[in-house]
Amino acid sequence: MKKLSLLLAIVLSFSLFFVACGSDNQSSDSVPLSLEGEVTISGSTSVEKVMVGLAEEFMALNPGVEVTYESIGSSAGIKNANEGITMIGTASRNLKEKEVAWGIESKAIAYDGIAVITHPNNSVSELTKDQVAAIYKGQITNWNEVGGEDQEIVVVSREDGSGTRGAFEEIVDFEDALTATAILAEGNGNVQTTVAGNPNAIGYVSFTYINETVQSVLIDGSEPTTENVLAETYPIARPFLIAYHEENLSEEAKVFMDFIFTSEGQYIVEEKGGIPVAN
Repeated sequence: MKKLSLLLAIVLSFSLFFVACGSDNQSSDSVPLSLEGEVTISGSTSVEKVMVGLAEEFMALNPGVEVTYESIGSSAGIKNANEGITMIGTASRNLKEKEVAWGIESKAIAYDGIAVITHPNNSVSELTKDQVAAIYKGQITNWNEVGGEDQEIVVVSREDGSGTRGAFEEIVDFEDALTATAILAEGNGNVQTTVAGNPNAIGYVSFTYINETVQSVLIDGSEPTTENVLAETYPIARPFLIAYHEENLSEEAKVFMDFIFTSEGQYIVEEKGGIPVAN
């Protein structure tokens, strides 16, 4: 009888131990285990680094889940999500009126600034937002009109459907007025490479694409930094969105979306160059 009592005590102790461990795993940052399936995402090239970083960490925590990301631009990504081609769409701009009319839901997962960039040898290191608009509309065509060398400005912009282009044109205020002489480059990386290879070029990219090959220009006296976006002193900023119809989401997709807003998920957002929504 004493042996039976001792056995029950041991069993009870182990049970309490595992209950306690289970309680610890119920924090808001926990991710359920034993998930199996896929999460399909498509959309903005600007959101790609952030979303791929989130996907890699989520798959490491959940080896049975495959998360795929197709970088096809904001408009195409939102259209895919609306038509159920992918479970989730991403955009690097606010939704357009016609997209809102589709009844698609959206959430901001991060914020981002758009940097105006020039070649590192360009002597112009500061512009006003109005000057940027005039350059992209073709009203200012020579660098000497904004304090630089007597050289023709080579305008570099993004392709149609780009969320970065849509946000940039809307914020800088020259929608549908892009100069016909502009070079169109597909993707932030191509804009960065084009500007880095031409001393007279000007372009714009997500903050995540600023590096030593280009010069980021102060706009209205404000440096393109995360701190200045949060302080609302840098004027060219936008949200990173996920968009979806609830009925198109797998269980794994719902858990992945929850993961984005955990402290771990938002840490990855910041690590990949985005500005966390938690800030």
